[in-house]
Amino acid sequence: MDPSIVYLVGTAGSGKSSLAAAYHTWMEEAGHDATLVNLDPGADSLPYVPDIDIRDWISLEEVMAEHGLGPNGAQVAAADMIALNAGEIATELEKFRPDTFVIDTPGQIELFAFRSSSLRLIDALGRERAAVLFLLDSVMCKNPNGFASTLMLSATVQFRLNLACRNVLTKADLLSNPDLEEMIRWSEEEGALDNALAANISDGGSLLNIDLLRALRDVEPHKGFMVTSADSLEGMEDIYADIQRLFAGGEEANK
Repeated sequence: MDPSIVYLVGTAGSGKSSLAAAYHTWMEEAGHDATLVNLDPGADSLPYVPDIDIRDWISLEEVMAEHGLGPNGAQVAAADMIALNAGEIATELEKFRPDTFVIDTPGQIELFAFRSSSLRLIDALGRERAAVLFLLDSVMCKNPNGFASTLMLSATVQFRLNLACRNVLTKADLLSNPDLEEMIRWSEEEGALDNALAANISDGGSLLNIDLLRALRDVEPHKGFMVTSADSLEGMEDIYADIQRLFAGGEEANK
């Protein structure tokens, strides 16, 4: 069976690189194989050793020097340059035959989710067995407004990339049990998040947010989320099982 491709997407600081490292560790311990791909040309350090590293093709420092750009402009230019190297990256991936390619995307979400270069890369690597894990940062999602806005961003990313999308709550070990239970209730109990948002309405914009959330209710990937911790490896098995259900009909997940 061809490998699956999992893109880790989320806001800066949501834990993409940490989740990539943790999932790779769990996969090895479980007897599976994962190939780690770093797509962030601006990464100073990573908690894992990438098997394929975009920094081998693109140097942020060289982009800054050659084009006279600051760090932010160089990040945008480098993100667009990824498309120019899409064929070479795809060729590199073909040298590996893992169960899963885990692709760690740039820290700033807009550099991957909202650049046309990323769509070209996704097309080059293949869409048939590709999916997005969208990371819900537990720190951002502790209040209803943060949780709601992150769900909307997840839906926007799915719409933009046109791939299967699953929500993953990261850094669950930083949450108290009551906070985690409340977030699960917001996600699973109809009207719970609406009510929590309504309790904090201060302007008309909040009413619009509630209406937008109601439109998401029937979108299956946005019902519930997987709870994870990179430190304890909590939830890694859930991610694996969900990916198997998505691409293999659950055969491996049920073994």
